[in-house]
Amino acid sequence: MILDTNAVSAFAANDLQLIAKLPTDRPWYLSAIVIGEFRFGILDSVYQNQLEAWIQELTDVVSILPVTENTATHYASIRQQLKRDNFKIPPNDSWIAALGIEHNLPILTRDSDFDKVEGIVTVGW
Repeated sequence: MILDTNAVSAFAANDLQLIAKLPTDRPWYLSAIVIGEFRFGILDSVYQNQLEAWIQELTDVVSILPVTENTATHYASIRQQLKRDNFKIPPNDSWIAALGIEHNLPILTRDSDFDKVEGIVTVGW
């Protein structure tokens, strides 16, 4: 299961509903994009140091999905499908969706934008 940025934030906040959705039989996956979004989000936080340490601990125990040429092919197909269907989603979500399709993994998210992408399975909480 790929954790979207809002899932990582909920996990950092110890959201018990989110934690109940995490599979106990890892692996859990993060994309470099989600890590970047999370780190951007905490730059102005008064808890920046604690959250930086927390995200480092998390990245030490999850699998990081890199963006590859294969990912880029899925990204292009997703963007074409969204254009055809007259939908817009944030570019970072298109990259995360591309990783979900590439690796055949569901995305743990509260973001309804992923519902616009054909072939994506999402898990909410």
